[in-house]
Amino acid sequence: MHAVGFGHHTERMRLGDVANPQPADQPMPLDGVRILAAEQMAALPFATQLLARLGAQVVKVEHPTMGDSGRGSVPAMPDPQGRPIGATFLRNNFNKRSVALDLKAPEGVDLFLDLAEGFDVVCENFKAGTADRLGIGYDAVSARHPGVVYLSVSGFGNDPASPYMHRAAYAAVVEGMSGIYEYKRRPGRRPMANPVGALGDISSALFGVVGILAALRHRDMTGFGQYIDIAMLDATMAMTDIVSNFYSMGIPDEASSGVGIVETFAAGEGNFVLQIVREHHFEKVAEITGNAAWLDDDRFATRAGWQEHFESIIRPGVEAWAADKTHREAVAILSGEGIAAGESNSSREIVKDEHVAVRDMLVELPRPDGGDPILVPGNPVKMSRTPQGPETRVPWLGEHTDEVLRSELGLDDDRLAALRAAGVTA
Repeated sequence: MHAVGFGHHTERMRLGDVANPQPADQPMPLDGVRILAAEQMAALPFATQLLARLGAQVVKVEHPTMGDSGRGSVPAMPDPQGRPIGATFLRNNFNKRSVALDLKAPEGVDLFLDLAEGFDVVCENFKAGTADRLGIGYDAVSARHPGVVYLSVSGFGNDPASPYMHRAAYAAVVEGMSGIYEYKRRPGRRPMANPVGALGDISSALFGVVGILAALRHRDMTGFGQYIDIAMLDATMAMTDIVSNFYSMGIPDEASSGVGIVETFAAGEGNFVLQIVREHHFEKVAEITGNAAWLDDDRFATRAGWQEHFESIIRPGVEAWAADKTHREAVAILSGEGIAAGESNSSREIVKDEHVAVRDMLVELPRPDGGDPILVPGNPVKMSRTPQGPETRVPWLGEHTDEVLRSELGLDDDRLAALRAAGVTA
């Protein structure tokens, strides 16, 4: 075995940096793969950004005046023209080019289909059925480009047999429908919506990426493209698999799971997370925290007993031990003894975390208005023969319209000007 280094920085990556310069002369894994994406918000843009980080060329198609709806999210920063760019857009659109096309105009649809002929992958994340109504669905594109790999991401997929096909959905909607909110709900409290950000979006994005890579490999072997249909609810169910699996084993919610202790605890300064799901872990924690008497107490002989007496005895016992420690000190002791423990970091703490810096997991995006840089999560896929970066900033709305239409379709200046004047492009 050979040790593999990925670059050990203590500062954040900046746009244009390469984190691990050793393989910088190597090709990117997806060099030559070309993606045309009619996308918005998070589920599909996260997927195409990840593919772009692995070397794919991504052209993003947006509405000429409104753009990707993620541009309208809050908080926001101004672009060079003073238009707001929302945080959702900023997180998901590095390394892309933006083409502004009105897909409700016949000329805009024609331009999209003309462009699609030159791309390996075409993808969209409109509400189910919208792409077909616009005239840019799989049937329309594959009629012009039979080898295309076409991805649709929607709340409930494009199968008419689903009773939810025509519903709109955001991440929180499919997360709630997956059952995880009720499964994790505390007695006497309402379920908490959207507790981890965009689980429904990012899970859909990751399965979309898997589908694209598999379909491209299939096309390499057979010569045939195909249609990939990702439903956000399906993807979220796969991520929250304990809900249906445990239900089938007679466990309808977390309170009755008997799994063990997965909880946060207060230290003298800050909070920490502790997971105790094995008997020898419980014994070790009892000893570390000065509560060895629990080991001779029949109330703690089973995992069900741990849960029954958690709030009355276990939590107070662990927190009494941690009262004169910071959360980092408590975690250092517990993890040093092989216990799964970690700091419950605030946002201020995680953006300054040493691991995050070493792993290049934050990229700084300079603000056009001169404020502090925007921080965007880096690429979590670390590869020994693939450079990490460089990243390019998010595109301004329609920034590359003329460049792409000129290079891809051979349109001249007069034609480009006429399209802009008609509002088809911007």
